[in-house]
Amino acid sequence: MSRKLKIRDLTLRDGQQSLFATRMTQAQIDKVLPYYKDANFFAMEVWGGAVPDSVMRYLGESPWDRLEKIKAAVGDVSKLTALSRGRNLFGYAPYPDNIIEGFCRNAIESGLGIMRIFDALNDVNNVKSTIKYVKKYGGIADCAVCYTIDPKETPKKKGLFSFLKKTEEQKKVFTDQYFLDKALQVQALGADMITIKDMSGLIPPKCVYNLIKLLKENVNVDIDFHTHCTPGYGLASVLEAIVAGVDVVDTNMWNFSGGSAAPSFEFIYLFCKKLGVELDIDIKATEKINAGILEIRKELSAYDATKMFPNPIYPLEEIPQEIDKLFDMIVEAAKAVEEDKLVDLCHQLESYYGFPKPNEIVKNAEVPGGMYSNMVAQLKALKSEEILDEAMALIPTVRRAAGLIPLVTPTSQIVGAQAVSSAISLKKGQGMYSNCSNQFVALVKGQYGTTPIPVDSKFREQITGSAEEVPYDVSKYKMQENPVLEDCGGVKLAETEKEQLLLELFPQVAKDWLMKGKKAAWDAKKVAEAQAEAEAAAKAAAEKEASFLPVVGNVITAPLPGRILSIDVKVGDQVSRNGDVLVLEAMKMENSITSDYVGKVRQIFVQVGDAVQTDQKLIEIE
Repeated sequence: MSRKLKIRDLTLRDGQQSLFATRMTQAQIDKVLPYYKDANFFAMEVWGGAVPDSVMRYLGESPWDRLEKIKAAVGDVSKLTALSRGRNLFGYAPYPDNIIEGFCRNAIESGLGIMRIFDALNDVNNVKSTIKYVKKYGGIADCAVCYTIDPKETPKKKGLFSFLKKTEEQKKVFTDQYFLDKALQVQALGADMITIKDMSGLIPPKCVYNLIKLLKENVNVDIDFHTHCTPGYGLASVLEAIVAGVDVVDTNMWNFSGGSAAPSFEFIYLFCKKLGVELDIDIKATEKINAGILEIRKELSAYDATKMFPNPIYPLEEIPQEIDKLFDMIVEAAKAVEEDKLVDLCHQLESYYGFPKPNEIVKNAEVPGGMYSNMVAQLKALKSEEILDEAMALIPTVRRAAGLIPLVTPTSQIVGAQAVSSAISLKKGQGMYSNCSNQFVALVKGQYGTTPIPVDSKFREQITGSAEEVPYDVSKYKMQENPVLEDCGGVKLAETEKEQLLLELFPQVAKDWLMKGKKAAWDAKKVAEAQAEAEAAAKAAAEKEASFLPVVGNVITAPLPGRILSIDVKVGDQVSRNGDVLVLEAMKMENSITSDYVGKVRQIFVQVGDAVQTDQKLIEIE
């Protein structure tokens, strides 16, 4: 019996987030969902990460609608998955259990099948609650262990770093045993599957092979491997994970893969064919997905940093002989765990198909690509681009001082911002930690959780003013204000539990989005009411018109729009020319309406209080 491999498709969440700033609209996603239903992926990552924030902030859409619409289109064919940050969910602050429970329940009721839960510090205490509530409401708890490496020694560099001394060789922290221990801890908490989350793409093939082997020998749940291609290991490492016996791998569709994203599904499909590994996926359907997302990528060109479209590939068609031979060589190198050869051959394959070259800057800095680009943007905004190298070189020092934390959202942003701030301070001749963000202070204080190594008490006192660790205290959490919007009909800003959850998780973004939505709904309601009133008035007028006799005499009409204040005649009265017949209020003025005819009142078409329009019939004279 052949071995089967499960595929988690990341295209609609991590793929578009890595390459196109999470700008895919619901309309664009809708175009490819019928093909996803046919493709039969084990899972589709479609939510979490930056998606809920971005769809409100940039697209004006509802995060909950996105999840529910994808579920309605795909059904139970593929499990929908989301990424969350443990107790922090999507933000920086730790949330109390009632928020975590409400979020998990609503996400699962809206169609979520798997919640991938990670903590930036790999502190298992921070994922306990999410595991508990995901499982309580019928979801699958996928616990991610963040892969990271020990930083390089402090650089021996003159200038800004003259104050830094060469440190003694530090005992290695992030060993295979470290990751195994974390996996066993989350398994004990109830994890249904475990992901090795290599957010920076730093794990080389041989390390993957050894780690997956170790996990498969000691862990009793499925193991998933997630990585990125930025530093150049991605494709080779995924292939080596498959050789080692991993249960699930994360991939993107061809036109959303490579570069800072995950490796392509098509490469993995072709490798699996040669390895005799079975995939229960409809390849014809994936080709239709690819055609669809190629057009979507063109539409997202404004957010496409590389604009390097890979050359087309058709997995069901015959591959050129020399490239097929290259595939064979890669598979043999993977089987033999020949790392250098495997990585080099994979680069040749990616080059042939036009994928971006490895990012050597990110590889050497050993940081996530997004962290590097954020630091560049910060320095550019501060007009201090010339100290980028100094800021990058400070990352290991800052990271170790803060407890040797992994670099993943939000810790990557916190450490990166502090490295930038420290480099600027040093340039000014100030102390390295003269300026610290509130988030860095909170991290050192202990409010994000337990760090991989303890923070030095003297350093903590220097940064926070106290040597004592102060863990987070969610008992003091205050719910966001939820005001009544008097100018929108007296509704609350957040009317439902789902809206309240958005307000808690994304206070300012959700507030702005909800305000716009309530205002639009109120304006639409007023327009609808006005339209309904006009239609009702027209209907009443038509019915009233039908109740009158056919006109045979002369008709007095309204000279301008207004409202009937009084009627001075009745049916049967004799009127003279220029005689008053009624009073019309118009523009806050009273206007006496007179008859142009001599005769008897045959019909009166209006009543006191009626609103009339110009030329509307008022009285018939015969």
